[in-house]
Amino acid sequence: MENIKRFENQVAIITGGASGLGKAAAQRLLSEGARVVLLDIDEEVLEKTADQLSDYGIKPLYQYCDISEESSVQKAFSFAYNKFNRIDIMINSAGVVGPSNVKIKDVSIEGFDKVQAVNLRGSFLACREAIKYMEPADYGRILLIASIAGKEGNAGMVCYSTSKAGVIGLVKSVGKEYAETGITINGLAPAVIRTVMVDSMPEEQVKYMTDKIPAKRCGTLEEVASIICWIVSTEASFNTGFTFDLTGGRSVY
Repeated sequence: MENIKRFENQVAIITGGASGLGKAAAQRLLSEGARVVLLDIDEEVLEKTADQLSDYGIKPLYQYCDISEESSVQKAFSFAYNKFNRIDIMINSAGVVGPSNVKIKDVSIEGFDKVQAVNLRGSFLACREAIKYMEPADYGRILLIASIAGKEGNAGMVCYSTSKAGVIGLVKSVGKEYAETGITINGLAPAVIRTVMVDSMPEEQVKYMTDKIPAKRCGTLEEVASIICWIVSTEASFNTGFTFDLTGGRSVY
């Protein structure tokens, strides 16, 4: 894989880039020649991640970003564009789980709103901002990380499932809006992937989700990075408005 340079001379922005899926995607993109800008709300971890990833290519740039705040997203994207004068790829992997293993009657409006603000409004803001920079070049690859919970729903995760269903709807709508251009907008709906976010969930909730997977295991970050990098490559030029599955057989439609 070291000799493949699909992303040479391209610039990728990755939200939630300090850890988890975002970090894994950044590592793969860097190794294939991309210049990468990591965005995250956790500045301390963000700086450490940028140092770690320098082993895989040119050290990524990084910028604080609260994905739920319009001005913060605008500032972060402006920072990236001003550095490179282009944005070719945007991967939005920033997200929170919120109330978990909790029935709807016990979910507060504050808990519900926070998850929607990060997962859904954040996806909208990042997508909207990326398109502003991609449209003049008539080229871009946008990938929003959804979840199988957005397709099928997970009991005890009403906030998360609702937000990710919204992300899938966003992908369908904006993908069709730009289908006649060189910009594609797609989603990815993983089942359980072992990340810090998943490790913070109640073990019974993780078991509930894993038991639904015919492969009887969690996905790996390497598997996620592999499909992400194909979706945002030039090879995936006829795919837009679609949410890909990565579920070990859980979703087969």
